[in-house]
Formats: sequence, C-alpha cells, structure tokens
Amino acid sequence: MTTQFSVTQNGKPLAKSKYKWDEKTRTFSTDENYLVIDFGCEVEITFNTGFHCTFKTGSECTFNTGSDCTFKTGPSCTFKTGSWCTFKTSYGCTFNTSFGCTFNTGPSCTFKTGSYCTFNTGSDCTFNTGDDCTFKTGSDCTFKTGYGCTFKTGDSCFTTRFDVKGVTEIPEDKTIKLNGNEVVGYTIVEKTHTIVVDGKTIELSEQSFNEFKEQFKD
Repeated sequence: MTTQFSVTQNGKPLAKSKYKWDEKTRTFSTDENYLVIDFGCEVEITFNTGFHCTFKTGSECTFNTGSDCTFKTGPSCTFKTGSWCTFKTSYGCTFNTSFGCTFNTGPSCTFKTGSYCTFNTGSDCTFNTGDDCTFKTGSDCTFKTGYGCTFKTGDSCFTTRFDVKGVTEIPEDKTIKLNGNEVVGYTIVEKTHTIVVDGKTIELSEQSFNEFKEQFKD
C-alpha cells in the first residue's frame, strides 16, 4: 500500500521534483525550507529537511532538520535538529538539538540541548542541557545543566552542573532557580500574583495576596 502524505510550501503543493520519497526505506528527503509536511498517523518515517518546516506524523519517526521547525508526533521519535524548534510529542522520544527549543512531551524522554530551552514533560526524563533553561516535569528526572536554570518538579529529581561540583536535590513542589555561574546552590522562587488597583498593576507575594483577599471576605 502506497504511503499517503502531503507537502506544501507557501500554501501550494511542493513539486515532486523538489523532494524524494523512498517507499522502500520510508525516507523523505529535500533541501527545501518552509514546508508543511503531513504524514498523518504514518509511523517509522525518516525525514531529512531544511529549516522552518512543520511536521505531523505518527510514532517511531526520525527527524534530521535545520532550525525553526515545529513537530507534532506520536511516541518514540528521534530528533536531531537546529535551534529554536518546537516539539509537541508523546512519550519515549530522544532529542539532540541546539539552543532555544521548546518541548511539551510525555514521560521517559531524553534531551541533549543547548541553552535557553523550555521543557514541560512527564516523569523519568533525562536532560543534558546548557544554561538558563526552564523545566516543569514529573518525578524521577535527572538534569545535567549549566547555571541559571529554573525547575519545578515532582519528587526524586536531581541536578548536576557543568560549572560547580556536587549533586543538588530539587525540592518537591517548589520552584527553584540555580545560582549564577560557579555559584553553588539555588534560590526558591516564590509564587506571585498580579492585581490591578486604581489602574496600577501590582505584584504581590503569595502571603501578601492571601492577606489582601482576607480583607474583602464577607
């Protein structure tokens, strides 16, 4: 059965002469950029593309792309990409990317990235990243990062840093930010609330916000 898919560029179907589809190896290859590639729920596809591409696929796919790509996939996919990519995937995926990427994934994923990435994942993930990344994860995750990263995790999560010695346990249900370059430890980021009073925007700590609410109780 022939695999069904669509490829468009700037809203128009891409000429077949500009890409290669190998049905036997299930490999899609092109040097073109700014593509929308829709394989529906097809599985085990390998993609070799340029930058600014958008993908929709099923599970167990492999991506080798440039920067600024967007992925919506099933589980167990493997990604080797450039920077500033956005991923919305299921569980069990492996990512090897550059900096500035955003991940919204299921559990049991493995990440090797550059700096300035944002992660919203499930449990049992492993991260090897650069500096200034933000993590919101489940339990049992391991982080190897640079400085200035922010974490909100479940229990049994730990981080090691490239610039300081030792392992830091991340407190459960707290948001922390690692200290600056070569400075051991972290600070707890307190939850804040923004309110508008007389046209002015005011940011309050959790305690101050609760006290403010008490004043207006019946």
